[in-house]
Amino acid sequence: MGLISNGTTIFDNGSMASGFGGSLNFISKATASASASIEFTSGIDSTYKEYVFYLVNIHPSTNFIDFQFNLSTDGGSNYNVSKTTTYFSTYHYEDGAISALLYQSDKDLANGTGEQQISDNSGASADEAISGYLQLFNPSSTTYVKHFLVDTNSYSHDDASERAFVGGYANTTSAINAIRFKFASGNIDSGEILLFGVS
Repeated sequence: MGLISNGTTIFDNGSMASGFGGSLNFISKATASASASIEFTSGIDSTYKEYVFYLVNIHPSTNFIDFQFNLSTDGGSNYNVSKTTTYFSTYHYEDGAISALLYQSDKDLANGTGEQQISDNSGASADEAISGYLQLFNPSSTTYVKHFLVDTNSYSHDDASERAFVGGYANTTSAINAIRFKFASGNIDSGEILLFGVS
């Protein structure tokens, strides 16, 4: 199994493509190396009604830190789009001592323009990282708000698997044409984000 950039499928049996409603078409990849952020300022336009960002082994330079994103309507000059969101997570410690399912209202935004958190308490040890995906729907619409869904899993600083689920919408009828990913502080030490359009 592997990534296919010609718009057929991501898995040989087509299961991932059908799960996202169509074929995945590779657009671009950004690789971090001690980077303050990863930004996509091109490739998000009216070509597709849905875009998927795959986060692969995003490793922080700072321990016990949150990963975030924000959106732009001006090609990345400003990342300050109003968002209303909901956030819940599950976690399970390696030793099996603690596990939980939580709704975390402190990580929600209520028409806020700040960064939206998409993982919690990520670890910076050599084998710790975040992976997952963000779906952005119809970003070029000038009629509707822009919905998004996020699903990430992180190896947390306290040796737990923590999965975060975020849903929300960008409360604007202006086209979204850029996105930025960053940690709450410190650099993205390493990792990749791949951008696909869904047709």
